[in-house]
Amino acid sequence: MVIQTNMSPKAIFDVWEVTEEVFKKHNISLTNETLDTIVKGEELSMLLHELNTVVGSTTATCVAGG
Repeated sequence: MVIQTNMSPKAIFDVWEVTEEVFKKHNISLTNETLDTIVKGEELSMLLHELNTVVGSTTATCVAGG
């Protein structure tokens, strides 16, 4: 599974606790709001890349339909 913009920090943390440090680094609280409502533009792209790197997930590890 790849972390995506429509996921909330809380939901991401609930699955991957290791992401807590990334959220702290970017001053993002573990809220139920989706990432795309909290972070915008290039910062959102960078955050997604960092989160997916931390959890070891890439588009190569994701298969169609889940």
